[in-house]
Amino acid sequence: MVKTVKSRIVRTLASLGAIIGMTVAVAACGPTASVPSDSSSSSSSKTTARTLSEIKESGVLKVAVFSDKAPFGYVDQDGNYQGYDVYFAERLAKDLGVKPEYTSVDPAARVDVLTSNKVDVTLANFTVTKERAEKVDFALPYMKVSLGVVSPDSAVIHSVDELKGKTLIVAKGTTAETYFEENHPEITLQKYDQYADAYNALLDGRGDAFSTDNTEVLAWAKSNKGFTVGITELGDVDTIAPAVQKGNTELLNFINDEIKSLAKENFFHKDYEETLKPVYGDEVNADEIVVEGGVVNS
Repeated sequence: MVKTVKSRIVRTLASLGAIIGMTVAVAACGPTASVPSDSSSSSSSKTTARTLSEIKESGVLKVAVFSDKAPFGYVDQDGNYQGYDVYFAERLAKDLGVKPEYTSVDPAARVDVLTSNKVDVTLANFTVTKERAEKVDFALPYMKVSLGVVSPDSAVIHSVDELKGKTLIVAKGTTAETYFEENHPEITLQKYDQYADAYNALLDGRGDAFSTDNTEVLAWAKSNKGFTVGITELGDVDTIAPAVQKGNTELLNFINDEIKSLAKENFFHKDYEETLKPVYGDEVNADEIVVEGGVVNS
């Protein structure tokens, strides 16, 4: 995302308040799968993924999503899953002729739920990385993202250098954790399994700043007075994509074909309008976030 768009996002985010506050409270809703980290997940599982026929016969598509990461995956006040990822999951299931069955997942468990065959597909704001691609198969992307850092107004962090000697909060198994461990090992990381716990740690003053996807921290800061995203773009611009068990070519091909087909109706822009526009406002260009048809435009 270009810096001009980032600045507009910071100025114009205005609508997330109730959603973000509520999702912290419901972080434990639904079944949760958790493991120490993506790197410790078993990539050599002997469990075989379900075929498309088996999925259709069962009547459900098992999907791993977040329950505490609004506006991408969260549980609303009525106990229903909502968000950008969930909107896509609903359409995938519909076009398969089945219903979605959601499993609430911690960031670090997104690989494990696939290798252990607990779900058919992970749609949990899953950033594509080389390490993860060795353990799961990623489909075409449907979103772009980079990292951001949010901190209290009383001590806003404007650069990575300002994090030296301070404590940075991250969620386990995220690209933020990997980025700082590989590029800035001098920075002390405080790690949490769930996003809600990480945000609560920041609210309670247990850390000096929190880093995760810029799209999320920008929204969170707007709905939580006293916090500012001092770093709006960090690291490379990455992509978000669905993931299936390694070698599950049948389901992977179906999802890729679906993403390509949905581009004809501008599906992910409609998804954006329904789930993200209320957060980012009218001044944000959806093309800076949305990937349509699996084609990433610069």
